[in-house]
Amino acid sequence: MRKWGDRYDAYRIRDIDGLHFYMAYFMPKRTDAEVYINEKVDVTELLTYIKDKNESGERKVTFFHCVIAAVARTVKMRPLLNRYISGKRYYMRHEISMGFTVKKKFADHAEETLMIYKPKDSENLCAITDRLSPKVSEAKRDNGMRVDGMLNIIKKLPKPIMNLFMALMRFWDSHGLMPRAFSSVDTNYCTVMLSNLGSIKCDAVYHHLNNTGTNGIVITIGEIHKEAVPDENGDLVVRDIVNLGVTLDERIADGFYFARSLKLIKHLFKHPHLLDKTLGEEIEFEF
Repeated sequence: MRKWGDRYDAYRIRDIDGLHFYMAYFMPKRTDAEVYINEKVDVTELLTYIKDKNESGERKVTFFHCVIAAVARTVKMRPLLNRYISGKRYYMRHEISMGFTVKKKFADHAEETLMIYKPKDSENLCAITDRLSPKVSEAKRDNGMRVDGMLNIIKKLPKPIMNLFMALMRFWDSHGLMPRAFSSVDTNYCTVMLSNLGSIKCDAVYHHLNNTGTNGIVITIGEIHKEAVPDENGDLVVRDIVNLGVTLDERIADGFYFARSLKLIKHLFKHPHLLDKTLGEEIEFEF
């Protein structure tokens, strides 16, 4: 049941430990508490799994779909990743949400649009692919009447009015009063923001967090490439590798928790058949 101080998208954590309570005041801005990790991940088994999945021709499973499924599974099993801090208070989201940008065409001046996807407990990789693919296609066809249209209207405001409007937005944001018309379409209000830089032949990079909104995890995905890495016997073997750049708000959990969460993502890529299980199903994993 919703209590005083809860938000529409999350409930307030009232029994936060003293250290994390202090951190919210010591580092009040999300950008004060950024931690960046660049991790090399072996995706050889995952690419084989994707190829086998697509042989049936029923759907086109992509590497990005697998990343979404693996990250969603990780957040489901590591719930502290779904926390956020706003107004120096800790909150736990009711849902997992994944945000990303959709480029309508691969051209320098092509328009971009924002998308937020909320995976369900009843969904596995195939279900996520089936529900997400049409949404991405629709976003590419959309002529910008949703979030893009909203921003195009706002940009016409005179500068003094714009400054007043942004001050009002910051107040709404800090006090949990942000209208859903904004927060429901803004990727700054999602659990994890993903940037698939590999699709434009770019490697993973550091991506800053924003003080506005509730997003505390950003993951950039680099281009898949061949690389010689040592196997269990110390011999060099050529494997398919991708670099992940992860920027985190260290206030929502400690470094040990983040490290084990990243270990789970690597495990899912190593054993991709686990993505066939729904998010609500338990899997065995030794942390």
